[in-house]
Amino acid sequence: MAPQERTRRAAAIQDADEARNELSSALDDAGVLLPSLGLDTVSLASGYLPPLVDLGRCNPGTARKLAEALREDRAAGLITRVREVNQRSEQRIK
Repeated sequence: MAPQERTRRAAAIQDADEARNELSSALDDAGVLLPSLGLDTVSLASGYLPPLVDLGRCNPGTARKLAEALREDRAAGLITRVREVNQRSEQRIK
């Protein structure tokens, strides 16, 4: 592998690792622990696959907590969006 390709590959792996850390932190904030969260070893060893984040396995309780956290986030986003639209409407009326 050429030096430039090694540098690019290392940067891609670092990016995947940072993404995994960001996801882990966000899940932690939501009270969700994915014990197998990591980087996919097959994609790390591959010369042609991009590095992948492996979400791993979890028990049904964790899966439900993750689903609830996603629903709560979507609901919070919807509430924020409705408030923004309402504020813009109020500004137009004034």
